[in-house]
Amino acid sequence: QVQLVESGGGLVQPGGSLTLSCATSRSISRLDSMGWYRQAPGKERELVATISAGGSLTYLDSVKGRFTISRDNAKNTLYLQMSSLKPEDTAVYYCNARWTPFVSTYTYWGQGTQVTVSS
Repeated sequence: QVQLVESGGGLVQPGGSLTLSCATSRSISRLDSMGWYRQAPGKERELVATISAGGSLTYLDSVKGRFTISRDNAKNTLYLQMSSLKPEDTAVYYCNARWTPFVSTYTYWGQGTQVTVSS
């Protein structure tokens, strides 16, 4: 079992910055990958950024150059640094983890944190 707890969401003006955090109950180094997803009202959940166990990064095209995913293995925490925020970034952001303790791979989600970009 992996528990994920997000924090750092809030209201920010367009062009502003925000950093999300996701604390994990398991050592990040034991996880296959971690990532951030988001879901806006009336839309499907979409992948924002991921980081693999080996450190490979992927980003949604619309956030490239504005968002940065990173992790602190010592703190077992995942981060998403967001800058130059736009109203279309408004969504509930979810932390995600994939873990293969033996043979099967399990997917875990945090409870989500609201990010609202508005003037």
